[in-house]
Amino acid sequence: MAKIKIKGKVSFQNLGTGFYGIIDHKGNEWRPVRMPEQLKYDGKEVEIVAKEVEEGMSIFMWGTPVQIISFKTMMP
Repeated sequence: MAKIKIKGKVSFQNLGTGFYGIIDHKGNEWRPVRMPEQLKYDGKEVEIVAKEVEEGMSIFMWGTPVQIISFKTMMP
C-alpha cells in the first residue's frame, strides 16, 4: 500500500471502549492501529505518514484503519 500524509486533529471517540482517531482537514476519519501514546491528546494537531491496513474483524466501526509510519505534533 502507498504511504499517505495526513494532517489533522486527534479526536477521542467515546464509542464502545473508547479510542483515539484523527480527523483530517477535509473531514476524513482515520483510525490508527496502535496509536502512539504521544498522540493520545484530544484536539492535538498532528501530521502523520501512514499506510492503510487490512483489518479483520474490529469492534470499532469508525474511520479507515491505518498504520502510522512516522508522526510529528504541531505547535498550537
